[in-house]
Amino acid sequence: MAVSGVEEFGLAILLIALVGTVAVLSNRFSERTRVPAPAIFLVCAAIASDLWPRLGAISIPSIEKIVTVALAVILFDGGMNIGRRRFRSAAGATIWIGVAGTLVTGTAIALLAHYGLGIDWRLAMLLGTALSPTDPAVVFSVLGRREIAGRTGTLLEGESGANDPVGIALLVAVLGATGGGASAIGHVTVTFLEQMVIGGVIGVAGGMLLLAFMRRVPLPSEGLYPLRVLFGALAVYGVATVAYGSGFLAVFVAGIFLGDERAPYKHEIERFHSSLASLAEIVAFTMLGLTISLRGLGDGGAWWIGLVLAAALAFVIRPLFVGLLLWPVRLRRNERIFVLWTGLKGAVPILLGLFILQEGLPGARRAYEIIFVVVAFSVIVQGGSVPALARRLRIPLRVVEPEPWSLGVRFQEEPEGLRRYQVEAGSPADGISVDDLPCGEDVWISFVIRGGRLVPVRGDTLLRADDEVLVLAADGPGLDALFARRREGPATC
Repeated sequence: MAVSGVEEFGLAILLIALVGTVAVLSNRFSERTRVPAPAIFLVCAAIASDLWPRLGAISIPSIEKIVTVALAVILFDGGMNIGRRRFRSAAGATIWIGVAGTLVTGTAIALLAHYGLGIDWRLAMLLGTALSPTDPAVVFSVLGRREIAGRTGTLLEGESGANDPVGIALLVAVLGATGGGASAIGHVTVTFLEQMVIGGVIGVAGGMLLLAFMRRVPLPSEGLYPLRVLFGALAVYGVATVAYGSGFLAVFVAGIFLGDERAPYKHEIERFHSSLASLAEIVAFTMLGLTISLRGLGDGGAWWIGLVLAAALAFVIRPLFVGLLLWPVRLRRNERIFVLWTGLKGAVPILLGLFILQEGLPGARRAYEIIFVVVAFSVIVQGGSVPALARRLRIPLRVVEPEPWSLGVRFQEEPEGLRRYQVEAGSPADGISVDDLPCGEDVWISFVIRGGRLVPVRGDTLLRADDEVLVLAADGPGLDALFARRREGPATC
């Protein structure tokens, strides 16, 4: 009997290992087939739960907790990828679209669900709130090794990072509202603002404390540094949640705060969290797929209602209402169209559907199935069209080739004046030789990396857009202006 148990456990480990291997290879498959990796795991998990009902036996509260942790990890990594420098370049637009866009999208969906599809008012409001957040990870999964360059990519990442916490906080506020009329609206407003303010404040404070902890407290092993940051980020989430704030907003803000800062083993920390966030996304979509029975989707009309809402979202609601909000934002016409089409739905709407399901409201199961259909349409149909649309609209894409070889230099103390920059297109340094850079004698360019290869640095070496430059100098602000895109006035260092 003991042997049988050991063999059964070994088989389980083997299956997990095979699934994990498929997960690691999923992005390459997604890049070739133009089917987003999240869609593959979502649909395959739903099919598997129908074929083997035991897979769907995991309790909803357990799945909700697992996905919540995964989402916190994803948002923290997303904040670190943006960083304060990129966030400042599109801060106003990001906050405006993230907050106002979530509210108008949720309102429009609720009105359509109630007046157009005959869904109860409260359930319609919950549906609208759950379907308002976006997920750029779906976009990036089908682009493969290509990244969206410039302000468009920052806006897509920032919008999702902002509207995920907004949508979650809004749904929690709506679920907690009692009564009707002005009192319910007042309760939702106060609860929502409370979560946003507390989450934002704790995110900033938590980011500052975590950064100080990273810089000042050494650890005995390199491998412990990424784990410390992970536990620190989860602690920020926990403190904000216990304080009745938005833990998701807190970890996102903390990630932004840490993104551009220097700290021991920072590159190792970033690589670890990027890999962990990819795994968290796979886990989230797989766990959420197990909660759905594809056989039962047609019983309450979830298929056709979900397709109507998905089509309305893609072709009417986001282009019209979010398009109006996006009008004051400085974007080219092709970038504006791309941003409006790529507001894809992801794991957050389904997680919010789980919150609705947990409340046990009448029609909650039907609402959850509708959300699943909308997300499936968004990631498969819209997500699959993203690469072709990017080519048609000539969206600037940057190819990120893998760099398996690394040449690193370790220091016991933080090196003063050592900085790494990327030459932006149109910056004062773009197309200028090293000798002609408007810098003093105290600035020394030691390395230039172009296309993953080292370039010999001489006086006549021309710098080009996207070059990575390692500089030893004392004047940080002047150098920032030299390698950043020119905006106004001459840049010197």
